Amino acid sequence: MPDVPAAATALLLCDLQNDFLHPDGAYARGGLADAGMAALPGRLRPFARALADKGGTLISTHFTLVPGRDGAPIMDTHLRELRPFLRPGDFAPGSWGQALVDDLQPAHFTVEKIAYSAFHMSRLEWVLRKAGIRRVIVAGIVTNGGVSSTIRDAHVREFMPSVLSDGCAAFSQGLHDTAIAALRPVARVLTLAEALEELA
Repeated sequence: MPDVPAAATALLLCDLQNDFLHPDGAYARGGLADAGMAALPGRLRPFARALADKGGTLISTHFTLVPGRDGAPIMDTHLRELRPFLRPGDFAPGSWGQALVDDLQPAHFTVEKIAYSAFHMSRLEWVLRKAGIRRVIVAGIVTNGGVSSTIRDAHVREFMPSVLSDGCAAFSQGLHDTAIAALRPVARVLTLAEALEELA
């Protein structure tokens, strides 16, 4: 990695969770299964393992729906209208659906998130600073949502963000490509092959 050793680098795995990606997860149940997103864990695994072997840190962010007093997930009106299929237990703290998919287990740290950016009202910045991280490489879903928001927040916090262009996905290739292009002013754009070559 240019100017930054692996030991000061983190791979941020955004929302690669069972409820998003697994055939038995909430999104598949709601008719939003996506083959491109489902392929990401297998594609990312070699780089994640290689980075960890070199002393890098794997951090998994987990979109989380906190249950209310009645057990129903607390959601704002926008999300409730956008994803009416979400029900009690989906993305619940500590649940199977909220967990990182098996192909990418284990991460060194997990961070719950409640909004697009993994930095918003979470412990992510604290974890990064305590772990001595100077550079974050971001992968996951969705490119035009959580990935983009997290990268921009990493940029303003001076964490030297990079994005893996083929390690992210959106609900259409057009959305993905537009989001990657828009990130170039604030992040270094790499393919997985380029990132592995630099690591080697």
